[in-house]
Amino acid sequence: MARSEIPRAVQKQAEKLRKDLHYHNYRYHVLDKPVISDAEYDRMMRELQELEEKYPSLVTPDSPTQRVGAEPREELGTVRHAIPMLSLDNAMNRDETRAWFERTQQALDTKKLEVVCEPKLDGLAVELVYERGVLSVGSTRGDGEVGEDVTQNLKTIHSIPLRLVEEEDKAPALIEVRGEVYMEKARFEQLNREREKQGLELFANPRNAAAGALRQLDSKITASRPLNAVFYGVGRVEGRTIDSQADLLALLPKLGLRAAHPTRVAGSLEEVFQYYDELGEKRDGLPFEIDGCVLKVNSYAAQRQLGVRSRSPRWAIAFKFPPRQETTVVEEIEVQVGRTGALTPVAKLRPVRVGGVTVRNATLHNEDEIQRKDVRIGDTIVIQRAGDVIPEVVSVIKDKRTGREREFKMPAKCPVCGATVSRPEGEAVARCTGMACPAQIKQTIEHFASKGAMDIEGLGTKLADQLVEKGLVKTPAQIYALNKDALAALERMGEKSAQNLVEAIQASKERPLARIIFALGIRHVGEHVAEVLAKHFGTIDALMDTSQDDLGSVPEIGPTIAQSIHDFFSSTDNRKIIEQLKKSGVKFPEVEKPMGKPIFEGLTFVFTGELEAMTRDEAEAEVKKRGGRAASSVSKKTDYVVAGPGAGSKLAKAQELGVKVIDEAAFKEMLQGKRKP
Repeated sequence: MARSEIPRAVQKQAEKLRKDLHYHNYRYHVLDKPVISDAEYDRMMRELQELEEKYPSLVTPDSPTQRVGAEPREELGTVRHAIPMLSLDNAMNRDETRAWFERTQQALDTKKLEVVCEPKLDGLAVELVYERGVLSVGSTRGDGEVGEDVTQNLKTIHSIPLRLVEEEDKAPALIEVRGEVYMEKARFEQLNREREKQGLELFANPRNAAAGALRQLDSKITASRPLNAVFYGVGRVEGRTIDSQADLLALLPKLGLRAAHPTRVAGSLEEVFQYYDELGEKRDGLPFEIDGCVLKVNSYAAQRQLGVRSRSPRWAIAFKFPPRQETTVVEEIEVQVGRTGALTPVAKLRPVRVGGVTVRNATLHNEDEIQRKDVRIGDTIVIQRAGDVIPEVVSVIKDKRTGREREFKMPAKCPVCGATVSRPEGEAVARCTGMACPAQIKQTIEHFASKGAMDIEGLGTKLADQLVEKGLVKTPAQIYALNKDALAALERMGEKSAQNLVEAIQASKERPLARIIFALGIRHVGEHVAEVLAKHFGTIDALMDTSQDDLGSVPEIGPTIAQSIHDFFSSTDNRKIIEQLKKSGVKFPEVEKPMGKPIFEGLTFVFTGELEAMTRDEAEAEVKKRGGRAASSVSKKTDYVVAGPGAGSKLAKAQELGVKVIDEAAFKEMLQGKRKP
């Protein structure tokens, strides 16, 4: 339906909801002064989503519903900055800062130099371009001349407005604002705790975590990370005059952009040093990571007079804090096993105070990191809180070695369950290969029951946790021994829910072989690789008994995947679980051979919109039967997009890339051999 055909009352309601949501987002994320409850905000958002789903032409680029939803990209594009984003020179002490201040006074021929003092956030520099008040492009600093296009990822950050707050007649016609994307310290610590539980590699500091999140190809991953943004600079401006840095910092909040804080306008070197000392005292109490302060000549006219060097401005400098480090002793190195089976060596330290916190442990990340730094049990080491948060070993003081220090070796067997530890070639992380390892059983059960695997409806994260914690399930095979009475006794599981789950468990015994292979949770074996294995070997027994060399010869199975599969089936415990699954009634069916000639061999299909004669799962299954591949997103490698009624962004992406688009009728003709692919 064209926008002109939508009832005017509906259009007005959508406009009001968008405006109100922008305003309340600004109150919450910029001013930190919400005036409505989270529930009311959610209600307004749902109402707008429902209107836009019913009337798609109502959707605007700046709608709050558009923060997440773009298809994953194959690579990040590039953006050339209209005005280069320069880096700053550093001053490491008071003498270097005094030299810059006096040099700047001399260049401007003045005894009265006014500078703006700002905290130096340790994040990732970005530029946002707003045209007529609407965010059009967002990019990283890159090399200063050209950055990466991260527009879709920046839109997921709620402290970045999709539309500037001021009315269009007041906001600049064009403004390029510059700032920093960062992660608050508390949110960073929470993220790392979650990653540690999952057996994932920990981020070294908030800056690395923020940079990694912002450069994701899939904006949904960025949206899942707790990012924030603050602004302190400007590039081009059209339709408004800004005369000084102090004026800019006052304008930014009026536009809905969070400005750097705390800041101060200093009229002397003594005031600069006073700000620096006060900021240092507040440092631990600030919610974000800083590593010093930035000094900028306040007047933009004076900035233009001073000019720039090849890579840095003469009118600004970063006055850095000294690093915070301490010395202690490595008393032991222990290995922790995460939820994905990852083995992480952790240094147990003689307790020491670092930056106001007592540190007893420090992650050593992996075996390569230990060898690179040559850390031994008994060593005296220099330690720092990386990013003032995560303790890390900086270096070993080798002059203090006595000869009694012991080298560390990664265990060959899992310290929790005794299963073989595998470290595929080219990977830094060693992992436990045991399906029944207590350290990772919750994730094993959750994955086994997930939609792409055995698809046991009702068995999600919370229930998996309960089943494991109460000792009802220790291996995936024990899921099939659960009965209605045992399930009904669990929290939030009534008789009806328990009966439904028992029926879902029974139904899962009939899954195709590829789904079962994927459900086993073999590292590097996703849904597509599981399809390849099922199609090539036909039975689970043939796959289990294949050598690593033969696995490596299968198309699309490289040496890393081959080693992972071989290590998995070399485990006696894993083989026992597969036998238990068979005894429990899981079928492990043989794979149907492709129907006749594999007419779709080497072709990739993507389905979008509604199909009438079959479900999307059925259509994808037909593609796979004929040797083809069904993908979830459109890329240059896609051969056909099958579009039905209601097709959206995938259809637009196909048209943009020149991918061939067909309807369901043409697809059916291909299946029937009436039309050549």
